[in-house]
Amino acid sequence: MLNLRPVKLLPVREQAAASLREAIITKNIKQGEVLALEATAKALGISATPVREAFQILARDGLIELAQNRGAVVLGMTAKNIREHYEIRAALEAEACRLVCEKQADLGEIERCVNHLVSYDAENYSDLNQSFHYNIWLASGNSRLVNMLSELWNGLSMGVRTTRDQYAKVSRSEHEEIFAELKARNTEKAAGAMRAHILRSMNDMLTRYIES
Repeated sequence: MLNLRPVKLLPVREQAAASLREAIITKNIKQGEVLALEATAKALGISATPVREAFQILARDGLIELAQNRGAVVLGMTAKNIREHYEIRAALEAEACRLVCEKQADLGEIERCVNHLVSYDAENYSDLNQSFHYNIWLASGNSRLVNMLSELWNGLSMGVRTTRDQYAKVSRSEHEEIFAELKARNTEKAAGAMRAHILRSMNDMLTRYIES
């Protein structure tokens, strides 16, 4: 049996916000739907408190409107929203890579994620993908940047015609490239590789608004 530590993931409220954001972006939760606090918490398998906090995060993003009965109404997503969301993420995640290189940060946790890539099951790829990005943010040493990116996380950015296996293969290759540049302390190349990774995700996600 492999002796592996669990991957490091986002705090519960950010994970809840990410799950809901992903569902709204992918249209699994549609515009106009009402999200009841208790029912949403039960569906996510967590308590009501982190869901309430997740609702506040999504309300600030303009994805939902908080209702007086402790629920929320989904406002939906547009192609313009998608572009703006990923453009912000691309800028912030690229900056995180720059900081990692400039500060000569320890890459141990990031390397551990990359090493897991070889044998990780595509069906369970989401946690490893999240952990890879999260550990880069943490290695940047900028807590405000970590908080901002945590609240922007949206899970896997799969195109409408993309399988999980196809997504995992492309994502793994891009993660390996990003890590190679971080390890070589190539500041601008690491930032550029991360930016390209996020913008590729944006283009994949936009297929849901162009083709579906």
